[in-house]
Amino acid sequence: MSLITDTEAAARLARTIIADVALYNREKIDSGIKNDNIFDLLEEELKEGLALYRSKVDAEVDRANNFFNKAVVDILIKRYGTVESDIW
Repeated sequence: MSLITDTEAAARLARTIIADVALYNREKIDSGIKNDNIFDLLEEELKEGLALYRSKVDAEVDRANNFFNKAVVDILIKRYGTVESDIW
């Protein structure tokens, strides 16, 4: 199987992976936002997701676009902006 070189496909994959992380880790996300330690709580899940993403996406597309990190912000952070936290 060849690596993804299409930027839309790469972005879609990143969003899908992070959406799955969010789906199965709602309690960790809520707690992580409340206590400002979301990246500590989801460290393993995010590492696993990033490894999956990088195994499927061309390295140049990954470096040039940063889709995985953008998906983390858009899906794990922005979508949970209603969770009470001192970081807001």
